[in-house]
Amino acid sequence: MADIVYKSWGERLVESIKGVLIGIILFIVSFPLLFWNEGRAVDTARALEEGGKSVVSVPSADKVDPANEGKLVHLTAEATTQESVEDPEFLIKEKAIALERKVEMYQWKENKHTRSEKQLGGGEKEITEYTYDKVWTNEALDSSNYHDSGHSNPATMPFKQNDWRAKKVTMGAFDLDTPLVNSLIGKGKTKRPVESTDLARLPTELKDELKVNGGQFYKGKDFSSPQIGDTRVEFAVVKPQVVSIIAKQMGSTFEPYKTSSAKHTIELLDLGEKSAEAMFEEAVAENNLVTWILRAVGFILMAFGLFLMISPLVTVADLVPFIGNLLGAGAIVFAVLLALPLSLATISIGWVFYRPIIGIPLLIGAVALFVGGIWLLRRRASAKARG
Repeated sequence: MADIVYKSWGERLVESIKGVLIGIILFIVSFPLLFWNEGRAVDTARALEEGGKSVVSVPSADKVDPANEGKLVHLTAEATTQESVEDPEFLIKEKAIALERKVEMYQWKENKHTRSEKQLGGGEKEITEYTYDKVWTNEALDSSNYHDSGHSNPATMPFKQNDWRAKKVTMGAFDLDTPLVNSLIGKGKTKRPVESTDLARLPTELKDELKVNGGQFYKGKDFSSPQIGDTRVEFAVVKPQVVSIIAKQMGSTFEPYKTSSAKHTIELLDLGEKSAEAMFEEAVAENNLVTWILRAVGFILMAFGLFLMISPLVTVADLVPFIGNLLGAGAIVFAVLLALPLSLATISIGWVFYRPIIGIPLLIGAVALFVGGIWLLRRRASAKARG
């Protein structure tokens, strides 16, 4: 069943005028975001460059060398622990760095699909259709506000997701600090199959209601034909494994290394045996990726803000839908074409401020692009006037 909502031309015009304020905010915010991102990128690149030149590769982690105190060091060794971590509810116990319980429940998920149809006179018909899928998800989906009846979910999950971590993780003669352990856990999870003997170890109340299926505990009648409310539980562990780290040596542990600019710190961890050079190359590539993502975000904010700022003109033109559609398409093109040189100019100014040798040519290119765009628009307008 679909919902249909009609909006008058006046209501749409008021909404578009309100959107102008949002557009102005987005447009303004995009400039400092783009400028800040260039400074962040340059500072991070310089920090990594400095770290690459000053890092000391330690051949063995079996003993602490006082000569490396306070230095940026690179080591490769097994990260391990002598502790066991346990899920007290399921009584799953492992000698591991971390144990995670993942819980998913089979539920109804509501999907809303909305489309708009412009009406003669500037009004708009908004049509919302609802569809429902059965999905496995790790959070309880509230079905109390679902549009259509007959798609009820349980109010809560029967089990909660959780994780347990070893208090002390070592790497040869060193103790890993919390950030490095967190990095290892984030990268090192591997699925742990559940043996049939694990079911026998469960508390009685769980043993009676759970089954074992393909490395999971299953709560329900038939795992081959799941029903709403059925739940599956699986475990992941981080076992002792070889890692490579780059960090500041402090006694028998590590901490982030402060670069000379003091704006950035270096503390890296990778799985397996990795050279310091390879780890820094990965860090540089990650910095470049983040830089381009934030550039794209800034450009999109600027373009969308510009579109919202001129959207009332499109709404006015919607009195005749055909004209409104043409003007709307033109507004999108205008916003993109204006946001592109403005974004490039902002990025260029950032580079002029942080790296003048690269930034000045970039700024010249942005100005040339802007002037060229204006010339092209004027030429087309002149051609239409003569025609």
